[in-house]
Amino acid sequence: MAGTSGLGIPTASTATVELSIRVTIENYSMKAFLEALAPGDADWALAGALDPARLPEHIAIIMDGNGRWAKRRSLPRVAGHKAGIGPVRSTVENCARLGIKVLTLYAFSVENWKRPRAEVETLWRLLRFYLRRELPELMKNDIRLEAIGRLDELPTPVRNELQAAVEATSLNRGLLVNLAINYGGRAELVDAVNAILETAQRDGTISALRLDEQMISQNLYTSRTPDPDLLIRTSGEMRISNFLLWQIAYSELYITDTLWPDFGRSDLLKAILDFQKRDRRFGGLNPATPSSAGEAGEPQLIEALGVS
Repeated sequence: MAGTSGLGIPTASTATVELSIRVTIENYSMKAFLEALAPGDADWALAGALDPARLPEHIAIIMDGNGRWAKRRSLPRVAGHKAGIGPVRSTVENCARLGIKVLTLYAFSVENWKRPRAEVETLWRLLRFYLRRELPELMKNDIRLEAIGRLDELPTPVRNELQAAVEATSLNRGLLVNLAINYGGRAELVDAVNAILETAQRDGTISALRLDEQMISQNLYTSRTPDPDLLIRTSGEMRISNFLLWQIAYSELYITDTLWPDFGRSDLLKAILDFQKRDRRFGGLNPATPSSAGEAGEPQLIEALGVS
């Protein structure tokens, strides 16, 4: 709440100060991002069109199209997965430079175990390779790594290296990168409900238990992060694929025909620009929408419709 200092000088409210600090940081991040690009470059123009005050706080990505990318080049599917490592690195770097708070990447679903064993094992090798190669960069750029999913079912070497990377970056305070590994939206909801039931049974409150949205949200893998503002899916497929089913209730969806190995900085910037054109109402009306005229005519409209 605004007030006055001991000298009678007006002071800004805490919220106003925090907003001012955030805008300053966002403008600084955008300035630094632009300075890393060459004037006249297509990405420079795209980045310059962004509103730094309206960047999505949390971006989630369904990284799809590795297999098709390889097939179009008459290569084995694993070649597509290997080619997909580069876009992961560039997307993480660009989100960090832009000042995005959270990036969640769909790396391996609970359904992916159905793929050929050789392909699954290659995916685990690629994940371990990524973790080893990128850990120094994550530390250098103050990026924190976390993983969500049924991690206890991962092969032991993979689980150990993943946990080591999570622990090594745990004190970093920049971009949070969530790797969704052995993840499924339905599985997450089942795990959340089971966690609630187990707690109630342990506390002796099972007979009085009543589930609500807040209770479920607090027991999701993502309970400590905001829901995604923007969900990007590559490869042009029009489906969610069991990804963050609870969390994306009001996320803006952006589908691009670009296959994941071809996804670059331009694609990311275009997705964010498209997001900034959306009118996010969360089921209500935009505060700027005039309503007085409509309300004044509502009795006549109701009468004309024959509704009493």
